[in-house]
Amino acid sequence: MKSTTARRVTLAIALVSALTTVAACSSGGSATDDKAAHKGVTRVSPLAALQSAEKSTDGADSARIESTATMGTLMSMKSDGVMGWRDGLVGDVTITYTGGTMADTMRKAGTTSMEARYLSDAYYAKMGEAFARQAGGKHWIRYAYDDLSKLGGGSGAFLKDQMQNNSPNQTVKLLLASGDVKKVGEEKVRGKQTTHYAGTLDVSDFAARSSHLSAGQLADMKKQFTAAGLTTEDVDIWVDSDDLLVKAISKGDLSTGTMSSTSYYSDYGVKVSAQAPPAGDTADFKDLLKTPGAAG
Repeated sequence: MKSTTARRVTLAIALVSALTTVAACSSGGSATDDKAAHKGVTRVSPLAALQSAEKSTDGADSARIESTATMGTLMSMKSDGVMGWRDGLVGDVTITYTGGTMADTMRKAGTTSMEARYLSDAYYAKMGEAFARQAGGKHWIRYAYDDLSKLGGGSGAFLKDQMQNNSPNQTVKLLLASGDVKKVGEEKVRGKQTTHYAGTLDVSDFAARSSHLSAGQLADMKKQFTAAGLTTEDVDIWVDSDDLLVKAISKGDLSTGTMSSTSYYSDYGVKVSAQAPPAGDTADFKDLLKTPGAAG
């Protein structure tokens, strides 16, 4: 490769896209996007209702997910695609960077939009023709979760765990873990009647509850989160009459600005058939790092 621009941005693309698109626990948007239609007091406690929603959403196996997200001045993005979680996380999503330094850097690399495929052991990003011309004709980059885990320390280990074990019901678990969940009211989301719940959670505490990390990895991750200014998240979710997650919003503060995202879930049970790109058209991220000038 003659230019180091694309190589230098690849890790950031993988980490930011993977976390904001799939985990849905670094989110944003406004909780007033949808018109409220408050009704009477529910007879079911918020915790019991969320436990039912967590179970139903987990058992749905797949869904279409539309998301928007921002991370301070680093980036803003939108994504649309399908994800499945029956036997590990799989999915096919289109991600478009709409602002921030990430969009500027991607633009220099030849594109602001890419296809992302999520499989059980790796995440694939299609970088476009400009990148292919610099990468020996290869259009895709493969990010093995094991490699990202080794490179990212505690937060990398957490990313690997979430990418292999995550599903939309994790967002419901966020509220269950918060300990202060409350029912906000009955509201319509995209024409569907839903119940709105909200709470605030300790990010490191949730990671300890929801992941399979060792004590050392959790300590390292907490140190990294604290350095980044991320300690708590405000989480809002909307659940329909079938106990399925319809919308999720979460917000948190970083040392570089606000981190937020909004996700919509629909078409539960949709077919997902994500496959690894052809090996001959795929460059491995760890090999790109070995290329002179790729240390960034």
